[in-house]
Order: sequence, then C-alpha cells, then structure tokens
Amino acid sequence: MKEWKILNKSRIISDKWQNEGLIDLLLENRNIKTKKDKEEFLNPDISKVNAKNVDINTTNLKKAVKRILKAVDNKEQIIIYGDYDVDGITGSAILWETIHAMNGNVMPYIPHRIDEGYGLSIRGIEKILEQKSKSKNVSLIITVDNGIVAHDAVDFAKTKNIDVIITDHHTVGKILPNAFTTIHTTKICGAAVAYLLAKEIRTTRHAPHPQDSHLELAMLGTVADLVPLTSTSRTIAKFGLGALGRSQRMGLKELFNEAKIEKKLFSIYDVGYIIAPRLNAAGRMESAMDSLRLLCTKDANRARTLAQKLELINRDRQHILKESTEHAIQEVNKKQKIKSKKILIVADQLYKQGVIGLIAGKLVEEFYRPSIAISIGDEYSKASVRSIPGFNIVDFLRSHPKFFTDIGGHPMAAGFTIKTKNLDSLIKTLEKAAEIAITDDLLKRKLKIDCELELACINTSLYDTIQTLAPFGMGNPEPVFITRDVWVKDFRLLGKDQSHLRLELSSKNQKPESISHEAIAFGMGKLTVKLKKKSTVDIAYSIDKNTWNGNTKLQLKIKDVKIYE
Repeated sequence: MKEWKILNKSRIISDKWQNEGLIDLLLENRNIKTKKDKEEFLNPDISKVNAKNVDINTTNLKKAVKRILKAVDNKEQIIIYGDYDVDGITGSAILWETIHAMNGNVMPYIPHRIDEGYGLSIRGIEKILEQKSKSKNVSLIITVDNGIVAHDAVDFAKTKNIDVIITDHHTVGKILPNAFTTIHTTKICGAAVAYLLAKEIRTTRHAPHPQDSHLELAMLGTVADLVPLTSTSRTIAKFGLGALGRSQRMGLKELFNEAKIEKKLFSIYDVGYIIAPRLNAAGRMESAMDSLRLLCTKDANRARTLAQKLELINRDRQHILKESTEHAIQEVNKKQKIKSKKILIVADQLYKQGVIGLIAGKLVEEFYRPSIAISIGDEYSKASVRSIPGFNIVDFLRSHPKFFTDIGGHPMAAGFTIKTKNLDSLIKTLEKAAEIAITDDLLKRKLKIDCELELACINTSLYDTIQTLAPFGMGNPEPVFITRDVWVKDFRLLGKDQSHLRLELSSKNQKPESISHEAIAFGMGKLTVKLKKKSTVDIAYSIDKNTWNGNTKLQLKIKDVKIYE
C-alpha cells in the first residue's frame, strides 16, 4: 500500500461541488490559486505560445533566424541535426519542413544510436561531410533537442568553417558551447523549441503559418518526452491533440491504421503508450531516419511501407525489452538487498543500448529506486538513468564528473558514457553517495489524493466537470479521490495472466444499496488473496469512461486499496 497524501480535507457529499467549487479545489491542489492563473489554465491561448513566455533569449532567436534566412537565400547547405527519440524526430521534421518550404538547401540528419551516440558529435559531423554528393559546402548545422553540452563537436565544426545553432532544452553545464548562437530553455521540450524557431522564421519571412502547422508534432514531442503539462506545454498539448485528430499527414494516418487506432479525438494515453513507442522504436533498434521519413512523406505507398516497418520493429523491441527487464529484475533480486540499496545499478553486455532507458524505467516501477541500466561495451559502456520524484539524478551524477566521458539529461532522466574499465569503481562510488543523498522518505511510494468523495456523487456531470482540466499528464495529474467504507459486492480476475481485477463496489452510506459502480484495478490481481465478497475497503481512484462494444459508461480506475481485516 502507498502512503496516501490527501491534499484537501474537504469531503464531497453532494452535487453542489460539481461545478466551480470542485474545479477551484482541484486547481488549488495543483498550486493554481489566483484568478488570472485559473483563467489561463482553464482557457489556454495558443497565441501566447511564444519565446518570451518560455524564457528563450529573443536576441539569440533573432540572430539565429537572420543566419538561417541568409543561408536559405545563398543556397548554403543546411543540416538539421536531430536526436533519435520522438522529441528530436518531431522537432527535426518541423525545422526541415519549414526551411524546405522556403526552397532552402536543407538536409535532415539523425545520428545512429550505436555508431555515433547521443547528440552532436565529431563523428557525426565527419559522416555528414563524407556524404559529399548530398552535403557539399555544409556551412550551417542546426541542432534539435541536443547540443547544449557538445563543446568538442562545436569546436570541430568551426575548424570546418561550419556555424552551429544549438536548439535544446536539456540541463546546461557550467558553460555553453562556443556556438554561433544558442536557443535554450528548460520550460518546454526540444520539439517545442524547434516549433518556436520555425514560427519566428515564417514570421520574419512573412511566410504563411496556418494555426495547425506543426502543432501536432510539437505535441508529440511534448508528451513523449514527459514534459510537465503546465503553462506553455499544457497549451501545446491541448491544441496539439486537436490538431492530431485533424492531421492530414499520410505517415501518421498509416501509423494509426497499423496501431488500430480509429478516432478523431486523441488522448495523452494514445500518444504516450501507442503512438510514441512506434515512432521511438526505429531509433531504439535501427535508424530513426525511418520515423522522420514517415512524418514527412507525402507518398501514400511509402507511408504505408514505413508504418508497417515501424510496427514490426516495435514488436521486436517489445520482445527484447521483456527479456531484458526480466533479467534485470532477477539480477536486482539476486545480487542486491533492496531495503539496503538506495540506487539500483544493473549492467550486462546483452543489454541493447536502445532499450536500457526502458529497463531503468521498469526497475523504478518495480522497486521505486533511482535506477541505472548499463550496456557494457568492450572499451566504452553506455548507461541510461531514471529517477524518482524529488531526486535530481543529473545533478547527482554530475557531482562525480571524473567517471564520465559524456553526460546529460534532466532531473528525472539522464544518460552517460563511461570507460568500461571504470565501471566497478563508478558503481561503488554511486552506491555509497546515494546512501547520503537519498533519504528514506524519498523512497516511500506516495499517492497524492485530491479529496474524499462519496460514490453517490459520481455521475456524467461530475466526469465532464473534471475533464475541463484535461489533458492530464506529468505536472497535471488526473484527479484522484478516496472513498472510505466501501463494500466489495463482487470481483473477478482479468487478463491473460489474471493480473488485473474487475470489481463491483457499493458505499455503505449509499441508498439504495443496490446502486453499484464498476471498477478496474490494473496489476492488482494479487489482492484476491485477502479480498472477499462483502469485504470493506477504502479505495483511491480516478474516474474514467469505458467503451466496450459501442457502449460507454463510467468506471473507477483503482490506484490503491486498503482492505479492512
């Protein structure tokens, strides 16, 4: 059972709360308290998505635009140097399409995860220059979602008379690379930074900029990169989801067909768990260029072929991840006493670099510890890191700089490269440092609950009221309620492995007793060991709509259960 943290002591027992009262309560729980902040949250304005509002240096932005337009007019070779995840791919598509539409001599480049590694690199620049037939006279590189710590690569580019414009959102180091100019903020994702740069390019050149132009791509990057859905990122997500439903991109349409998505209204779940993994799969297993080609192609047949290829790659990725995760969990259980470890580190030659981030994430889910998964190489090893709320993992790692040949990331996720011969020393150092840096309280799973709610209040009107706060995600969690003294009228196991639980629940305070609510508890099948019909429980849950065979009805999504003995 998790530690329940109830944010508001109010107990909702009647319909009077189902409008302004409930909304105010939920917003205040999210630290949105002033009238102005509430208005901006409930009625986001797409016109306010601009550089100034996300603390991008507008002088640098104008300098970048001037240099890009000069390159366009002079037919200089421009390279859009992206990243192999969804954020980098979508941002690269945005800038490539914008400059290409102006007849710029522009070529996208996504580094290979294994051959070149993350971000702008000397090897990557060398490979670009080797492609002489396609990239003669390269004079400008624009990074997307990378470059903020690429000192050596930027200096190397200068020796080749190449200007570098960095666009990034990752945490900066002590000093910035000596680039032509840098467009940076940590308040939005990399694709959103590219979106604002593209918008400024179009505005300066007086080029058409339809409302939906690239908005769905900026949204995909925002959601896939787990950026908090507050302020500008929330606006991009909200309007971008609508734009995704209207998108005429052939590649996305074919991707939806392969994923068996038939809808015009998309949710954060659809993006995070269905669309993004397929776009990410190519960069994890092979080359991310196929995902970029899928987004940009205007050829229906090619779009279909690429979407089918990504589907197959994603299935392969799922299989490899399952095997690797099972191995990692076994290693943790076998070699490490969980209660005495404050950081988990697994390393193996068999772990593919493309899935180590997912392995680390699975370890966090399973054991609730900051986790590091390392793909061991002959000379160098690559690592991916995932953290828990309240622990800044990139700052923690950077406090031990002598070990790393390369490091970067966010407070919740990071990656690094290390010489394999230094691995054992690193592991001992990090485990010892974690004992001091990570408190016991941080390692307790916590569930934030908005308030107490009577089951009798749950109806379509309440659900619709809650949805005014959508889209939900990082930084704007779906509202969670508790109800105490609930009767379990019936329950049954679901799923191939019987790991899920379907419940029929009724409140002791609810009249008549025959009124019940259906609930689903994913991954809680083990509760049947203690659960009985007529058991009394306290439940923590969110309210959802379930559609099955054309019928839609409300259901409770159980987050946690306390069973009375």
